[in-house]
Amino acid sequence: MRLLLIGPPGSGKGTQAVRIGDHFGIAHISSGELLRQHVEQNTPLGRSIQAYLESGDLVPDGIVMDVLRKPVELASRQGGYILDGFPRTVAQAEAAYEVAKELDAWVQVALYLEVPRDELIGRIRARGRASGRSDDTQAVLNHRLEVFDQLTVPLLDYYAKREVLVTVDGSLPVDEVTAAVIDELTRVRPALR
Repeated sequence: MRLLLIGPPGSGKGTQAVRIGDHFGIAHISSGELLRQHVEQNTPLGRSIQAYLESGDLVPDGIVMDVLRKPVELASRQGGYILDGFPRTVAQAEAAYEVAKELDAWVQVALYLEVPRDELIGRIRARGRASGRSDDTQAVLNHRLEVFDQLTVPLLDYYAKREVLVTVDGSLPVDEVTAAVIDELTRVRPALR
């Protein structure tokens, strides 16, 4: 199974991606984690990525696709993946599909974690206080949510028309979200091509 996880900042994508990956035996690939690794290692690529992350803007497509290509290709050959954080726009999804088609590694199902805005803000503020992440400040948070609404929400229609779109209430307790996701993915799995 090749799965894309879509959700606004604070929706629990990282937590659910690990659980889903473990349950279905597929690799969890987080574009954000891969990008932050470059920043932490202070690579030349990481220094350019850092400015985008701190402002809440999306890292340019070419950089993200270069970082993801090998992990996605390898995971696809080993049974599948759950991709967290990319693509975030329809243009990225279209470009990624063209590359993934050559590798026989395109997304088969998109999973959307739907969470009300006030719940997201509370979660992200708490995470920012706990972790000290520079991209969890109020100003950056507001910008990230605006970017998500403008650029990422249109992905829902794109995947509903192109592949399979599954929506789950991400505001439920963590274990209930996981159970709902597993039920939905088990239901649609036989239809995936």
